[in-house]
Amino acid sequence: MLFVHGFLDDQYVWDGLIGELTTPGVECVTLDLAGSGDRTQATGPFTYDRFAGEVGAVADALGKPFVIVGQSMGSAVAELVAAERPDRALGLVLVTPVPLAGTRQPDEVMDSFRSLGGDGDAQRAVRTRLSTALAEADLDRLVVSGTRIRPETVRDTADCWNDGHPAGERPSRYPGPVLVVRGEDDGFATAELVAQGVTPRFAAPETAVIGRAGHWAHLEQPAVVAGRLDRFLAGVLPAAHAAGWTGAFAEKSADAFSEAFAEDVTLEASALTRPVEGRDLVKNVMAAASTIYDSLVFTQETDNGERSYLEWRATAFGGMQIDGVTVLTKDTAGRIVRAAIHHRPLGVVHRFSAELGRRLAGLLDAEYFHQG
Repeated sequence: MLFVHGFLDDQYVWDGLIGELTTPGVECVTLDLAGSGDRTQATGPFTYDRFAGEVGAVADALGKPFVIVGQSMGSAVAELVAAERPDRALGLVLVTPVPLAGTRQPDEVMDSFRSLGGDGDAQRAVRTRLSTALAEADLDRLVVSGTRIRPETVRDTADCWNDGHPAGERPSRYPGPVLVVRGEDDGFATAELVAQGVTPRFAAPETAVIGRAGHWAHLEQPAVVAGRLDRFLAGVLPAAHAAGWTGAFAEKSADAFSEAFAEDVTLEASALTRPVEGRDLVKNVMAAASTIYDSLVFTQETDNGERSYLEWRATAFGGMQIDGVTVLTKDTAGRIVRAAIHHRPLGVVHRFSAELGRRLAGLLDAEYFHQG
């Protein structure tokens, strides 16, 4: 999960929420946008394109599928990053979001935001007005962080989220799952603003309203927001974990299976007399096996932590029906470390095993296969 903070904040604003997450095997990555946190000496321009380019570079350096979470101004950055990487962005979470097209506030309103740089009292007043349950210690820390930002950076960044990005004038280019989280008492990202400028741009976004929370819902109610994120993750991670496996069956190639496997993957199957170990061997076995089927359809999928359970129905040998269950065990990076494949009925298992042995002659010894 990649977290993007909002206006006047820094990467540490997510610490409390991250500590409340319970989804196993998820790496959480936070960062400072240019001009904020530990990067206050960065020079402009402070634009959405610059922010999205830098956050996107972090996502690319991670080299893994990711869910990206952004708050307020950071939600717009998160959408731009996800839209450029739809193949790896498993989900997009927008917390108290501002419209990507901008808030378009008049100058008399924006001048109060543009002038916040270095003014601790004014920043405290704004945060107090826009929050409901912000603890005093959190408020103090946010004010310290916000007043470190240079006045010219504050001015330019305020104009950034007010003016918006041209992509916000169109439906979002991100096609994946979206969760929009709003604080019930948020006086900035109001229900009207979100309903008019955020949610209509996505095909079928999930929405959540957090009670007793304002614009910093992730700080005001971290356990509640984390629970909502855990439920969102439960919906997007199972498909991601098994996608490499089901996609490889569609392609029927060793390379496609290789991408889904960890280096030390182990394959066990009712069509094998002993396990096959190591990515190179396993990918070739699976590629050969996939070509034996005349058809194969995955009918059910269930995820339980590190394991995915796939039910499937196939035909082979000119129409003989094969039913089965596959159990996939993944590591923290989502790579398959163990695959257990159970075929039925027994007669088809023996015939399938013998045919697999014939196709893999020279790669695996005959002792790996049933000879019935």
